Amino acid sequence: MAKAQYIRFETPEDLAEKALQLAQGAHLKGKLRVGTNEVTKSSERAEAKLVIMAEDVDPPEILIHIPMLCEEKRIPYLYVSKKQRLGQAVGLSKQAASVAIVEPGEGNGPLLEEIVRSIPGLKK
Repeated sequence: MAKAQYIRFETPEDLAEKALQLAQGAHLKGKLRVGTNEVTKSSERAEAKLVIMAEDVDPPEILIHIPMLCEEKRIPYLYVSKKQRLGQAVGLSKQAASVAIVEPGEGNGPLLEEIVRSIPGLKK
């Protein structure tokens, strides 16, 4: 199956797991925005420190503008394979197409920095 248009690079599974762990920590101790509309708003305001998007979003047009917006605002972003796992990581019983980490929460700063440092090497 071909990747959706908004997927600009491959995220290694270990980095995706770290991103889910960070999202869970931000849900418990920090501040995040869930859902494409909230992610768009926090990105436009340059509040987001990291944007996480699911690869299995249908229709893919929902997220097509997010990577361009993140690049314009210099916000790092990456992908996780399943929207169900992203929703669970942020404490939802339903799926989440995208999440913006606004504040990583106490103790999660080094993990955020590690993830952000890894992203430029993924883009080709």
